[in-house]
Amino acid sequence: MRRWNGWGDEADSFPLPEGAGAFLDRVVGAGTPPADATLAEAVASVRAADGDAAPALPPHPLVSSDPEDRLRHARGQSLPDWVALRSGRIGRVPDGVARPASASDVRDLLHWSAAMGARVVPYGGGTSVLGHLSAPDGPAPCLSLDLGRMAGLVRFDDASGLATFGPGTTGPAVEAALAGLGRTLGHYPQSWELSTVGGWIATRSVGQQSIGYGRIDQRFAGGVLESPAGTLRMPPFPASAAGPDLRQLVLGSEGRLGVVTEAVLRTSPLPEDERFHAVFFPDWERAYAAVHDLATAELPLSMVRLSTPAETETNLALAGHARTMRTLRAYLGARGVPRGRAMAVVGAAGGHPTVSVALLDAFAILGRHGGVRVPRVGEEWRRNRFRTPYLRDALWSAGYAVDTLETAADWSAVPRLLARLAPVMRRVLEAEGERVHAFAHLSHVYASGSSVYVTYLFRLAQDPDVTLARWRAVKDVASRAIVDLGGTISHQHGVGRDHRAYLAAEKGSLGIRAIRAAAATFDPEGIMAPGVLLGDAHDGPGPSGAAEGRDDG
Repeated sequence: MRRWNGWGDEADSFPLPEGAGAFLDRVVGAGTPPADATLAEAVASVRAADGDAAPALPPHPLVSSDPEDRLRHARGQSLPDWVALRSGRIGRVPDGVARPASASDVRDLLHWSAAMGARVVPYGGGTSVLGHLSAPDGPAPCLSLDLGRMAGLVRFDDASGLATFGPGTTGPAVEAALAGLGRTLGHYPQSWELSTVGGWIATRSVGQQSIGYGRIDQRFAGGVLESPAGTLRMPPFPASAAGPDLRQLVLGSEGRLGVVTEAVLRTSPLPEDERFHAVFFPDWERAYAAVHDLATAELPLSMVRLSTPAETETNLALAGHARTMRTLRAYLGARGVPRGRAMAVVGAAGGHPTVSVALLDAFAILGRHGGVRVPRVGEEWRRNRFRTPYLRDALWSAGYAVDTLETAADWSAVPRLLARLAPVMRRVLEAEGERVHAFAHLSHVYASGSSVYVTYLFRLAQDPDVTLARWRAVKDVASRAIVDLGGTISHQHGVGRDHRAYLAAEKGSLGIRAIRAAAATFDPEGIMAPGVLLGDAHDGPGPSGAAEGRDDG
């Protein structure tokens, strides 16, 4: 059974390893386990909110009004979502949950919602970390549109390697369907186990092996969008000069234009060989120079990832296996890599000769900067790469909140972002006597720049509102720094509600008007995903002092 208030399945649990408590105590202080609400208590709060009032939505054969069903669709995986669910202060929940099984069902439900004056919140895997799934404020009823029944491989074109999937297909289901055809999508975001094809497209998702397989915008070849205004068919041409590419409009639209009911994806042959290696560096300066050289060399690798010394230390502390860690430190110490080291993970996939040559060239570049390969650590990383989200539950139970944010910039701006982001985040809560542990890695590198992915944790307060205020303060200062230093407000998670106040700084006021015009074309009544990506009239103001957009033409 899927957890109602956290990540993954209830049967999956990854407790904090021995020694993690001492590390956390040192970096932020001892945590106090919270008193979480139970599922029964949360459902009772939904029932109490319903009271004896008439249903906000009339009966419909595809719509459930069950309180627990609505509760399970009320939130995603952002920290504010967790605070709401864990505290039992859920706020508004959708008035119904619809489960269409076809594009015609989606069309009917959109028309029905418009007739009922209802707002529609598309729901895929429930993995949003930016507030996409919250029911909007205001008097209008809200319908959660769960696309889980529209899943699976619809058809496969062997000649072109194009595979058509339903939007509710999860990452494991995509790879299982393609493996039997000798193909792979190769799209592995950290949310891969639970996130869906439709969600990837809506948020411009990026997989961990994006160097080799491309971002989802490079894999998305076409498909069908059902909108309140009608059906948009996007033929999967390999290339076209017939005006603007409307597929690019749908990518990153976050539900504001409608619902993708079919997605045509470009696939690749299953690799003959796939290898991951960990390389440790004596210091950050040499590690950064090595990865920069690796990125600009444009070798046929599938992944390059580099952790700062702070993240490397944290990952080792939370990995457990004290004996293994002692052995690793001794191995590195004997090879001139002391404390303060930075760890890179390099991967390659493809034919045996291609993989071997690519890795040999990569090791030569990394070795020139003092990099030391450590056997088996890279493969261990691969085996556990989807485990990190489960640690959020263990950390929460120990009294700690953890969240992430990410950006991307060109190589000239990346050092400024790395130098400023984590330090300013660490200082935010000093006035109230609290510490923030912030650390970063370069998760995706490009020839012209890199993403910067920051994780931060701090102690939970006894009052959930205080915890939420702490999160907001850290998130605000980090978002301002990103905008000031020329980074994108989102490299891979989308915008949702949590980033929308900063979008105009990147798009400019003319760009925001263009996005609004597109939304009004596809959704004239404004029923789709209100409050997401673009603020709406009934939404409150964003973070105080958020950057204003500008026109640069």
